Amino acid sequence: MSSIELTPSQKKILRALTNLHSETDDAIKGEDIAAQVDRNPGTIRNQMQSLKALQLVEGVPGPKGGYKPTAAAYEALEIQQMDDPAAVPIEHDGEPVEDVIVEEIDLSSVHHPELCRAEIHVQGAIGDIQEHDSVTVGPTPLSKLLIEGTVDGKDDTNNILILRIDEMIAPAEEPEH
Repeated sequence: MSSIELTPSQKKILRALTNLHSETDDAIKGEDIAAQVDRNPGTIRNQMQSLKALQLVEGVPGPKGGYKPTAAAYEALEIQQMDDPAAVPIEHDGEPVEDVIVEEIDLSSVHHPELCRAEIHVQGAIGDIQEHDSVTVGPTPLSKLLIEGTVDGKDDTNNILILRIDEMIAPAEEPEH
């Protein structure tokens, strides 16, 4: 558990930085972060000063400069960095979503089918996915769990999609004889 308490705004900006940085190892320009979180580039610059003071961000000077997240940034956001994470496919309206890693699937109210929801925790940009869109997650590597659902809500600060589950498939293993 991280000991750094971030404001929702700082969290959202830091999350956008880590998402953009996962796509490229280059420094990320403030304008790109501003576009991702729908804020003014001046606001991003101001927030980056406080994130630098917390040692969550390093500034890269020069024409190819910008910002890079530090290891502490991933820790503060409770993002696990893995060299080779297991691939769990995610589709948005039938199209594969690139550069997104499914970190965790939390199921709630499975005993009540009408209220059954899945929280899909991801790394990567999910800005194009909106409420009422169709999303398919899986199959997962071990259980082959596949979840089809409709986006019921979205937490951009923590990169969570909340799905109303339309169908959930977990094939039973055939016994080996």
